[in-house]
Amino acid sequence: MEEVVGDNATPVTPLAKWRNDFSRAFQYYLDRSAPRVVHRWLGTLAAAAVYILRVYYVQGFYVVSYGLGIYILNLLIGFMSPEVDPELEALDGASLPTKDSDDFRPFIRRLPEFKFWYAITKAFCVAFLMTFLSVFDVPVFWPILFSYWVFLFILTTKRQITHMIKYRYIPFNIGKPSYAGKKSAESTKGS
Repeated sequence: MEEVVGDNATPVTPLAKWRNDFSRAFQYYLDRSAPRVVHRWLGTLAAAAVYILRVYYVQGFYVVSYGLGIYILNLLIGFMSPEVDPELEALDGASLPTKDSDDFRPFIRRLPEFKFWYAITKAFCVAFLMTFLSVFDVPVFWPILFSYWVFLFILTTKRQITHMIKYRYIPFNIGKPSYAGKKSAESTKGS
């Protein structure tokens, strides 16, 4: 039983209609969650806790956890990196400001916070679903995987921090000045 939609007279299967409706509803709730940063990250922490508990109780799926850790590390590097790499830009003659007289350019991330959150949350959900398939439960000695991941984490974060120090950019808003609104500026003017 196919339904005809619009003037085009193209048949739409019930499965395609359901998929379209689900996609719209999912996008609606995803858009509504955008301004709620704390709530989104609390949900991701809950998903991570569920995944960790699942791996702990099953006592397996260490390769899946290792892959998840590498993926999150890759996302973290993208989140902490500027959209335009200063090393490549320095070859073109333009660079980040190094003096007070230089132009101010705000830090723009290669991977925005919302996409970073969405990718991590999706990764935890996919990894959780993978723990129900025994094909991914490869027997390994997990301390070796963990120590290798820690080694990779230290190397990549050291490289990223060195890059941040060399080109003087801070990917976080910690310690940056915040300015008063229009009302505060007018009230201090009249005094």
